Amino acid sequence: MFAAIASLTILGLLLGWLLGLASRYLKVDGNPLVEKVEALMPGSQCGQCGLPGCSAAAEAIANGQAPVNLCPPGGRALAEELANLLGVAVDLSGIAEKAPVVAHVHENLCVGCTRCLKRCPTDAILGGPKMIHAVFPDACIGCEKCYEVCPTECIEMRPVEATLQTWYWPSPAVAG
Repeated sequence: MFAAIASLTILGLLLGWLLGLASRYLKVDGNPLVEKVEALMPGSQCGQCGLPGCSAAAEAIANGQAPVNLCPPGGRALAEELANLLGVAVDLSGIAEKAPVVAHVHENLCVGCTRCLKRCPTDAILGGPKMIHAVFPDACIGCEKCYEVCPTECIEMRPVEATLQTWYWPSPAVAG
């Protein structure tokens, strides 16, 4: 019994050491520009850009396969930051600056069809079949996917109320 435990321990230590060496010497470095672009992205993984998440969008933007104004939740501010980072010119006239919004379910209109549950990328909607649904405002990213599929139009997109957790000091105006 002691020999089996000792041999498995030695084998585990040896394989762990070999994996450590392999990870150090066989490491493939990624594109650092992709990492910088991904750090700027909102990270909501909503898919509004048509790609399966912020990492895929960051890779497409960094490789020049997608425009810098690809991310709707990021808005003008993100497009400007990405244009400055990548050194490209961007036309911001087509991007409307939106205030942050969250979904709200009107309980008297909800029939419990669960279409909104299936479309929510962050599982911010609570409910079940033929039950009234509710939205967790802290988890809602305002992607409006639930709003688009609601057959009874019981979902309303409301602006985020300023609380101590959501209020940010406004950026100072640049004198010029």
